[in-house]
Amino acid sequence: MPAGSLVGALLSSFIADKYSRKSAIMIASVIWIVGSILQTAANGIALLVVGRVVAGLCVGIASAIVPVYQAEIAPKEIRGRVVSLQQWAITWGILIQYFIQYGASFTGGGPNNPNQGTAAFRIPWAVQIIPAVILFTGMFFLPKSPRWLATQDRWEEAVRVLADLHGHGDMNHPKVLAEYREIEEVLRFEREEAMSSFRALTQPRMLKRVVLGMSIQMWSQLSGVNVMMYYVVYVMLAAGIGDILLTASIQYILNVTLTLPAIIFLDKWGRRPSLLIGSFGMMVLLFIVGALEAVYGEPFHADTGPLAAISWVLRGHPAVSKAVVACSYLFVCLFAVTWGPTSWTYPSEIFPSQIRAKAVSLATASNWAWNCALAFAVPPLLWSINWKMYMIFAVFNGCAFIHMYLTAPETKGKTLEEMDEVFDSGRPAWKAVPKGSRLDALQREIEEGTLKVAAPTDGGGGAVVVSQRVEPKYQ
Repeated sequence: MPAGSLVGALLSSFIADKYSRKSAIMIASVIWIVGSILQTAANGIALLVVGRVVAGLCVGIASAIVPVYQAEIAPKEIRGRVVSLQQWAITWGILIQYFIQYGASFTGGGPNNPNQGTAAFRIPWAVQIIPAVILFTGMFFLPKSPRWLATQDRWEEAVRVLADLHGHGDMNHPKVLAEYREIEEVLRFEREEAMSSFRALTQPRMLKRVVLGMSIQMWSQLSGVNVMMYYVVYVMLAAGIGDILLTASIQYILNVTLTLPAIIFLDKWGRRPSLLIGSFGMMVLLFIVGALEAVYGEPFHADTGPLAAISWVLRGHPAVSKAVVACSYLFVCLFAVTWGPTSWTYPSEIFPSQIRAKAVSLATASNWAWNCALAFAVPPLLWSINWKMYMIFAVFNGCAFIHMYLTAPETKGKTLEEMDEVFDSGRPAWKAVPKGSRLDALQREIEEGTLKVAAPTDGGGGAVVVSQRVEPKYQ
């Protein structure tokens, strides 16, 4: 599936730019339904692999375009909260599907029955169809992205959507007119700069953002969260302090619960603190776990059973085992409240409208490329270098901390159209970005009557921006 997701992410921008973000999400839903049907009906490994790859195409498209769509329709004040909902939905999906799989495992006599039927795996794959149907149906009731409509010169529709989202349906609301003017001005500049092709991503001022977006998704995978969630099961089994169900379910519940603070507070405490605190904290926890494993662990070999996948265990030190489990849970909590949601939010908001889908597709492709690589690399590495794996991922988090400190400026409170000012001002990333927003200033001018902006009535043709500043008269 990660391989299919990688391809889907790379293809996503072509669909989203041509047919709209909304249509891309609906197409992804249909692809997921087809993939789920193929998996459910699989009569062998070949069809199952095809079904997984097809489903992966959907995951790649949706994971790239959903954050773009959310960022483009959300007010700047809660954009982080809205985009973070994707990560929260992902954690809910993992948790719900885990319990569905667990329940289905008892069909046909249970997992210990050598003659257990195929319902144990067909039921979970069939259930996957339900959320895709809900998503496909629900998208009919949601608007197209106003910024995508603007790139298609469908200005009246764009402003109508902005009015429904931010102006209680009033196309002449000051905030709607201010956002309309800002989008039009920035889009006109992008067109003058011919900023609409993949070639634009290689321009120096854009390339640094593309590298930053791809790096954030890379560091998210290299944080070690998958390793921690994978290996803690074996720690508990070896120590005899829990079972697989309890261990995994606690992690998934923590992942769901601790994403909530990020949803609530990401727009208050900012993206940059989340990235820095998360990287540093995860680095410390990984070093602690690696050190405990190195000092108190011992070589281990088993030909069969659940522990056959590892070569190093903690035994005879229950306090140490519990400390490792506690650190693992704290790690999951820290990731959930920092890098989990922020790694989706940040790349979706730092690019211009004309190339946003293209750039985010590359960032998301980076996520799936590293996810695929780790899926193959981590199990044999855990076997061959055991506790040293923690040290490697700790170093990765240290590198991420330095990288984010030097290159990732704060973006909270700024509109998507203000990102050029944030990144091209020459201000070092560690220096505070000036407070306030150009959109707020425009809105005040419109409310005070010093700036006149007329909503478009072009019937869907080109942009017709009528605006002028009214000079005050003095007696």
